[in-house]
Amino acid sequence: MRAKWFTYFLAGFSVVARAQTTPADKHAFTAMDWAGLHSARAVDVAPKTGSVLYQVTFGGKQGPTNLEWWTVARDGSGRRKLDLPKDFKPAGFTREGDALYGSYEVGKLTQFAVFSLQAVTSGATPATVVMLPRGIRSVIPSPDGSQYAILFDPRPPDPLADVRTVIEPEQTGLYVIHAGGTAGQRWCPNLSQISEVAWSNGSRSLAVLSSTPKIGYHSIRSFLDVCSGQTSRRVAEIDNQAANLAWDRKDENLVFLSTVTHVLTPDHVWSVPASGGAPKDRTPALQGSAIGLTGDPQGRIWVAVNHGVRGEVDEFAHGALNPAYTWPAGTIEGPPVFSRFPAGSSGFAFTVGDPNHASNVAVASAGAGAGKVAKITAEGDKELASIELGNVQVVHWTSKEGTPLEGIATFPTGYIAGRKYPFLVLPHGGPEANDNLALDPMARIVAGLGYVVLQPEYRGSTGYGSDFMEAIYQHFGGRAYRDVDSATDYAISQGWADP
Repeated sequence: MRAKWFTYFLAGFSVVARAQTTPADKHAFTAMDWAGLHSARAVDVAPKTGSVLYQVTFGGKQGPTNLEWWTVARDGSGRRKLDLPKDFKPAGFTREGDALYGSYEVGKLTQFAVFSLQAVTSGATPATVVMLPRGIRSVIPSPDGSQYAILFDPRPPDPLADVRTVIEPEQTGLYVIHAGGTAGQRWCPNLSQISEVAWSNGSRSLAVLSSTPKIGYHSIRSFLDVCSGQTSRRVAEIDNQAANLAWDRKDENLVFLSTVTHVLTPDHVWSVPASGGAPKDRTPALQGSAIGLTGDPQGRIWVAVNHGVRGEVDEFAHGALNPAYTWPAGTIEGPPVFSRFPAGSSGFAFTVGDPNHASNVAVASAGAGAGKVAKITAEGDKELASIELGNVQVVHWTSKEGTPLEGIATFPTGYIAGRKYPFLVLPHGGPEANDNLALDPMARIVAGLGYVVLQPEYRGSTGYGSDFMEAIYQHFGGRAYRDVDSATDYAISQGWADP
C-alpha cells in the first residue's frame, strides 16, 4: 500500500520515528515551532518618510493568533513596535503620516477610527471614530487625503441577532466621510452588492465593482459603475467573476482582473474605458495567473503574477504586462504596498517568502539590482536558528497521460540519496490555487518526522495559464486526482519513496 493518504498519515503521526539526524544543538521542525514562528507582512508606506508599517503574526501553545504592529525605515533601521489598543487594526497612514486609520472594535462591531501616533498607547482613545449601525468592512482614503470611502452593511440592525441566524444575501453599500469623520453620507444607494472600490486619481469619483449575490443566482455576473455622490453610471457588465480594480494614469480606463474560464477564478488582466464599453482581456496568452492588482497614486498599475510556484510583480502599461520585481530566493506574495497619497509617495514595500525563512518585508533597492528587492525585516530568524531544515527543490515530471507537472519536494534533515523514505503527497486546497515557493509549515512538520513530502500542482492550479486551470472543470474527481496520484509515481521513480 502506497503512503499517500492523510488518513493513513494522521493515524500514525505520533509514532513515526525520525529517519534523519540533526546536530545536537538543533532539532527538526515541529508543530510547536510552527505555533511560535514569527512572520511579517507589509501593510503601508508612510508619506514623506517612507517608513514601512508592517504586521507581525505568531501563535503560542494555545489561544488565538497574536498580532503586533511595527514600523521600520527603508534601510531596515529604527524598528519600532507600536503600542496600539488591542481592538484597533491599522490599515495605513493618514495623509500627514502622523496618525493611523483602520478598524476598531466597539461593542462587538468593527468601526472606522483614526489614532494619533504622537499619543498612541494601549489605553488611547481614537482621535476620530465613525459609528455605523452594523459596522464597517473596509476603508480606503482618497488620493488627496480629504475623504474616506467605507464599505458597510446598509441594513438596519437585527434586534434578534443574538438568538437567530438569517440566511440571506449579504449587502454591502458605500459610505463616504470627510477626513475628520464629518459630513458622512451614503453614496450611490442603488448599489448594494459592492465587493471593491477604487478612487479616481482626481479624488472626485469612485469606481465600484459589484456582483450577483451568492444566494439565489445560478451564475455569476459582475458590474462596473462610476459613482459620485448620489449618482452612478454603469460602465460595463462582465459575464464572469471579477476582482481588484484600478484607474489608469489619466482616469481614462478601468483595469481589473477577470477570466474566460468556467472555474470563475480571475486570472487575466482586463480593461474597459471609464466612459463605458466592452471589457477586453489584455493578457489572453498569459502563461501564468494574475492573482492581484492595485494602482498607485501616480496612476501606474501593478499586478502580482504567479508563474508556477513563483510569484513576481509586473507593471501593466500600454496594454501589456512588463516584469518589474522578483525575489529570486522564493516568491513575492501579492502586489506591492505604497503610500496612497501622491504628494507623499516614497517607494514600495513587498512581502516575500522563501523555503528557509518566514515571510518578511522587502523594499526595492538600488543595491539589489534592477527589478530585485531586498529584505529589511528578519522575523522568524530567531526561532528558526535552533531548527535544522531539510532541502527543498522545485521538481518537474510528466504524468502517464502526458501532462507536464510541477511540484515542490521537501526532504527530511540529513536526507541520504538512494535511501527510500516514508512519503506523503500533499495537495493544496482551493482547488484553483497553488503552492508558493515559501516556507510551508505543514510540509516542514511532516519532513521533520522523516518523510519526503511532495506538493503537486495538479490540473486546476493557478500559475500555468487558463487552459491548465480550466482543465479541472467538471473533472475534479478525475484529472486532478490522477495528477496528484502521479506525484507518488514520480517520487518512487526518483528513489525517494518506499513503494
